[in-house]
Amino acid sequence: MLLSPPDVGPLEESYLIRALRSGWVAPLGPEVDAFEREVAARAGTAHAVALSSGTAALHLGLLGLGAGPGRTVVVPTLTFVATANAVVYTGAEPVFVDCDPATGNVDVPLLAALLDELRAAGRDVAAVVPVDMFGACVDYTRLSPVCAAAGVPVLEDAAEALGASHAGRAAGSFGRAGVFSFNGNKIITTSGGGMLVTDDGALADRCRYLATQARQPVPHYEHTEIGYNYRLSNLLAAVGRAQLRRLDRMLARRRELRERYAKLFATAPGVRLLAEGDPGINCWLSTIVVDPATAGWRAGDLAAHLHAARIETRPVWKPMHLQRAFAGTPGAITGAAERLFTDGLTLPSGSGLTEAQAGRVLDAVANFLEARA
Repeated sequence: MLLSPPDVGPLEESYLIRALRSGWVAPLGPEVDAFEREVAARAGTAHAVALSSGTAALHLGLLGLGAGPGRTVVVPTLTFVATANAVVYTGAEPVFVDCDPATGNVDVPLLAALLDELRAAGRDVAAVVPVDMFGACVDYTRLSPVCAAAGVPVLEDAAEALGASHAGRAAGSFGRAGVFSFNGNKIITTSGGGMLVTDDGALADRCRYLATQARQPVPHYEHTEIGYNYRLSNLLAAVGRAQLRRLDRMLARRRELRERYAKLFATAPGVRLLAEGDPGINCWLSTIVVDPATAGWRAGDLAAHLHAARIETRPVWKPMHLQRAFAGTPGAITGAAERLFTDGLTLPSGSGLTEAQAGRVLDAVANFLEARA
C-alpha cells in the first residue's frame, strides 16, 4: 500500500478523451488555458502558467526574480531536493536555513538573523524560497514582513500545498509568485506537471516566454536568448481540470485520515503530529514525530512493522545540508531538521485509499502501539 498514489477515475478519463478527440494534442491548447484560469482562481492570483513540473516552475520563477551567478537564494534545508536544485540551475548559490521543529517549516527568527548576516557580508540575495512542508503553509504572517524589510522577494514553494491556507489566504498566493506540483503523488496530479501563480503580469509573461523556448512573436523561429521546453501539454491539463473539480472531496478524505491518525496516537506518549493544530493544512501527508525517550520506541520501529505488512511509510526529508550534492553549502543550521529526519515518519495518506485499506493501516498501527503499551 503506497503513501499517496494517484487518485484518478472515470472523470479524468472522460476529460482526457475529450481533449484527445479535440485534436489539441500539442503542448498548447484550450485545456491549458482553462486549467491556468481555474488554478489561478483557486489560488486567488491574477495569473498562472502551466508547466511540465513543479521544478520547472521553481526554475523559471527564480529566473524571473533575477536569480543567477553572483547572487544568493535562501532555501530551507528541510525540503525535497528540487527546491535547492532549481537554485543551482540558475547559477545562483543556495544558502540553507533550518526549520521550526513544530511544523518543519522555515524558522522565521532564524531566517531574519540569516538575512541580516548575509546583508552584513555583502551578499546579494535574489530571493527566499519557503516551502509549505507536507501541505502546511509557512507562517507568512511573520515571514513576509521579515523578507519585505530585507527587500528580498519571496517565491513560495507550495508544491505540496494546493488547497491549504494560512490566515484565510490560499497557499501559493504569498510572495511574488507561488509554485504547485502535479506529480503523481500530490493532492491532484496531471501525472507530471506544475504551475506558477502570481499577481505579477510581467513575471507571468516572462515565465511563459522562457517556457516556450524563448521564441520571439514572429512567423518564423526567432530566438534572441536561451529558453526551455517547459510547457504543460493540453492532454495533461485536461486531466488536471478533472482533478481540480474533485479537489475538495480529496482534501476532505485526507483530513479524515489525519484525524483518525490523531485519535489513534492521542494516547501514545511521546508521539505528535507534525504541524498539529494548523486549521489550514491540506493533509497531503500525515506525519508523526516520535520522541524515543518518552515513547519507548523509534519511528523506524513503526516503519519496519508496517513494511512487514506491505504498507509504505517514509522518513521526513533528509536535510539538504546532509546531502553529498550540497556538501559545503553554507547555512544557518540548528539541528531541528536533522531531528525531524531521525524521528519523523510519514504515513499512508492518499485520498484514493479505500475504507478497507485505511482500516488495514490503522489496525496495523494500533497493533504496534498495543504491543508497546
